[in-house]
Amino acid sequence: MPTDHLMKALDKHRIGRLVSINISNGGVPKRRVNGAQVSRLGLEGDRQTDIKHHSGPERAVCVYSLERIRSLQAEGHPIDVGTVGENVTVEGIDWDLAVPGARVRLGDEVVIEIASFTDPCKTIKGSFIDGKFVRIAQKLYPGWSRVYARVLEEGEIHFGDTVEVIPAPD
Repeated sequence: MPTDHLMKALDKHRIGRLVSINISNGGVPKRRVNGAQVSRLGLEGDRQTDIKHHSGPERAVCVYSLERIRSLQAEGHPIDVGTVGENVTVEGIDWDLAVPGARVRLGDEVVIEIASFTDPCKTIKGSFIDGKFVRIAQKLYPGWSRVYARVLEEGEIHFGDTVEVIPAPD
């Protein structure tokens, strides 16, 4: 049986905060907003230029880690929040828990389930040294990908909301 100390340590890596909500009229970069309504098809006010590859209920919300963005910046990449098309930027969670099947609570109302890792495309090449957008390809760099999620519970999210990862079942 885990001790209280161990449980608190585990919670520390499952609970973080929503540091940016990002939308655009299509393409990147996505701009920050203070809050958004989240429906089964994504964030209100957000549009995609390529709806074949970047929309629908299985790709309703794109999520990325602020810690990964900062690490990429430390490597010299000109990436920033929203420049790789994520709708939600989170911090404080163990990004290795962000895998297909894991559920994530955003704020008090919204629950998403990670459906897949995203395949990076050339539209985000400006965020990488020499345009090497494959730097965040899951197949080449496991743990560095953004993730797509389906929306299980709709509602509103706001800047600063708590984010909680509910790990995927074994």
